[in-house]
Formats: sequence, C-alpha cells, structure tokens
Amino acid sequence: MVTEAIIFILRGALTVDTLPPDGDPIPGPRKRNDYCGVAGFSSSLDVSRFLYFSLRALQHRGQESAGIATYKDGKISVYKGMGLVHQVFNSSILDSLQGNVGIGHVRYSTTGGSREENAQPIHIYTTEHEIAVAHNGEIVNVKELKNFLGTMGSAFVTKSDSEVIARLLAYEITKHGVVKGLKNMILRLRGSFSLAVLIDERLFAIRDPLGIRPLALGKINGGFGVASESTAFHSLGGEFLRDVYPGEIAEITKDGIITHYVFERENKAHCMFEYVYFARADSIIDGRSVYEVRRKIGRILAREHPIKADFVVPVPDSGRAHALGYAEESGIPYAEGLMKNRYVERTFIMPSQESRVREINLKLSPVKSVIKNHKIILVDDSIVRGNTMRKIVRMLRDAGAKEVHVRIGSPPIIAPCYLGIDMKTRDQFIAAGRKIEDIAKIIGADSLGYISIEGLVKAIGLPRRDLCLGCLTGKYPIPIEGEKIRFQSDLEKF
Repeated sequence: MVTEAIIFILRGALTVDTLPPDGDPIPGPRKRNDYCGVAGFSSSLDVSRFLYFSLRALQHRGQESAGIATYKDGKISVYKGMGLVHQVFNSSILDSLQGNVGIGHVRYSTTGGSREENAQPIHIYTTEHEIAVAHNGEIVNVKELKNFLGTMGSAFVTKSDSEVIARLLAYEITKHGVVKGLKNMILRLRGSFSLAVLIDERLFAIRDPLGIRPLALGKINGGFGVASESTAFHSLGGEFLRDVYPGEIAEITKDGIITHYVFERENKAHCMFEYVYFARADSIIDGRSVYEVRRKIGRILAREHPIKADFVVPVPDSGRAHALGYAEESGIPYAEGLMKNRYVERTFIMPSQESRVREINLKLSPVKSVIKNHKIILVDDSIVRGNTMRKIVRMLRDAGAKEVHVRIGSPPIIAPCYLGIDMKTRDQFIAAGRKIEDIAKIIGADSLGYISIEGLVKAIGLPRRDLCLGCLTGKYPIPIEGEKIRFQSDLEKF
C-alpha cells in the first residue's frame, strides 16, 4: 500500500456549443444498450454543462439512460431519465442543476434491467451526508454484500449493483468517516468498478485495484475532472492529465487532484475489449492510444492471416482502424465498401438478436462500385454471436462480391464476461466449441481469420499478466464461482 498527496494546479479553457432549446427534451427512439460511462467535475464555474457535453462524448458507452447530480447550498440535486443524453436534458433542466461540483452517468444494464429507477447517479442519504454514485463496471459479490447490508438495516430500491456500492459506502463512512470509509468500501468490493462519487460537496474518483475499467483525470476551464475516457476532456476544450491509478482514491477539487490512497496489486487486469471495441478510437487508456492499438491489430492480423483480394473493407465504425492497419501491412487497397447510417445505435448492444439483425439493414448499405465483381477482405473488431456478421456477409454477396474473406481483430470469444460486458452465457458465442472453418461456413465467408491472443497482447503493448482475457481464455483475474482464476490451472487451487 502506498499513500500519496499529489496536487496539480493547472488551468484550462472551454468553449461550449448551443444546447437543445428550452421546453421538452428532444424526442427520439428509446433503446436498451450496453456499457456505462461516468464523469465528474469540480470548478469555479457551474458544472452542469461540462457534464452534459462530457456525457455526449461518452454516449458510445451507454445509450439506455443518462443522469446528472450536482451539489449546491447544502444539497445534491439529481435529474435522470431514459434515452440518449440530448433526449434527457435541455437548457432548462441544466439550468436547474446548479453547482460547482457534480457527476454524470450514461448507462446500459449488465445488472438490474432497463428501468428508470436503475438509472444513475444513485442518490442516497445518511444521517450526516448526502451521497451520489456513478459506476462503470460490475460487482460479482453483490449477493454477499446485499445480505450483509440487509442485516445492517439497508433496504434496496433498485436491482442495480451500483446501489449496493452506494449503500456500502454509506455504511462505511457513517462508521469510519469519509476517506477511511472509501478505503473500507474498496476492500469489500470484488469485481470491476470505476466510480465518480459525490459525498456532499466532495468529489472522488475511484478505480478498482486491478484497473479493469478505464478512468481518466483531466483539467478544464476553472477546475478539474474525471471521466471514463480521455476524449471527454478534449470535447470540452480541456486537457487529459493521466489515468486514475488502479486502486486509487483521488479527490478532485477546483484547484487540483489529491491522491488519498493507492491500493497496489502485483498484477493488473485491464480489459482487452476496451482497446478492441468499446472505447472511442481517439481515447488514451493506460498510456496507450486506442487508435494506434487497433491499427497495430490490423497489421498483425494481415501477417497472421494473409489472403489475396482486391479491397480491404471495414465494418464501420468499429473495424475502420483495424482495416486500415491490415491494408497498410498487406498492400491491398483500403476502400469504404459499407456506408453507415450514423443515426442508428451500436448493434452489439441492442436488447435482442432480432432487433440487431433488423437494424443492420438500417445501419449499413453496400457501395456496389467497390463490392461488385471484387474479392473483399471484410475486417471487424470481433464476432460475438455471429448473426450480425452473417447478415453483413450476405449483404456483400447480394451486392455482387466474388469472394468475402472475414478478418477479426480479437481472438475467438468463448467465455462469459462477469466484469461489465453483457456477454453472460456460453451459448451466446459462435466460437465456443467450434472450429474456425465451421464458423466461416455459418457466417457464409470464404475464409475466416482471428488475431491470435499473442498478437493481440503485442498490439496492446501491455504485459499479458496485466490484461483481462477472461472472455478469450475462460480464466479470470478474480475468483468467480464455477470458473477458473488466471495463473492457476484448476479450480481446486482457489
């Protein structure tokens, strides 16, 4: 364990664009989606618009609900609702959320379901404090913690594991004070958690000791902030400073960032899927440019699975950097053979397979001058269930492709994720128990190539021991009932 007190005193600038007009929030489609993003700011200025625009920049991480909590005059005010950020908020709502410190959240449901009561931030009271919590991740010992808190008198309003975190924090700070309570909370939680926490007027950023989910610190006009990805600060005209250290409790003030505590672990477990798919390409996570990682993945993929073809075509937008790297390494021309409708949400995170397949026709259309009578290398970041890829391959064949060779920027996904990605059962995965040639037949491709685990690790540039590869290997960085833990060969060694 290491204790530090680090204060950065920096200044930045911010120019914001116009917001939706006063009146009802902009109407639009309401769809359930996957993943979460958090943000928090402390400034000499009102922070509601900082939060609004940072959540817009993090919208790719969750499109189900959005919420903001701010502190002023001795109380925390919260507004949240179902839908995209610009559908939930308008100028009048943001004007009502006054305060120089606040947190925000965009959500999808890995636990708790798609209901407004599960939207975040979670807001609760103790006898001495008001608390608001925004959480990205997933806690695997929720049942144990709920039972414990139940015996202590806690009652739960939602089914979200994030409420468990908030009530555990309330219990600990009531007994031990704020900083010691935060430390005790971290010791009790097992799983992934990147948190933005308001305790009255104090703002804290907390990342689990394995660093599974990303969390970044930055400076803005008049203050400092935290966000799930560095791109949130760029959208505000601010500056990314550094990642929150795994296991760090960082207090954010308008004058700087104070590190109260860092829990050190010998190994980390950064999620490989952040680099492959979830994070925005312009983000920097744990010192690595996501765009450059994806480009390197494409280069390695071209070396591992070469094929003669006329064009390298990405599945937009997730496969674009991978495809560019493949084209650069192979010398085969890169071409935008699929056009994307940018007003359709990410299909991986649709609530059902039926809706995912139906949305493909709305989301993508082929450029026939690129596709017709040509041999195509189709590059994407991953295949999870396989039905979406089968639909895209069929689309290219219908557009006249001679051959379609699929290349994938992650190794085969064969095991569930328990740490924040909605991949829960093995029967979801097309790669589980199948040979590569059999998967190629199912999706209708002439050939199929996945990057190797070794190739992926090389592209990310972090030691394998510091990555979570559980969905690729079936071995996890923390004990999970019925599963293997990494570095151990059998369950009996738990």
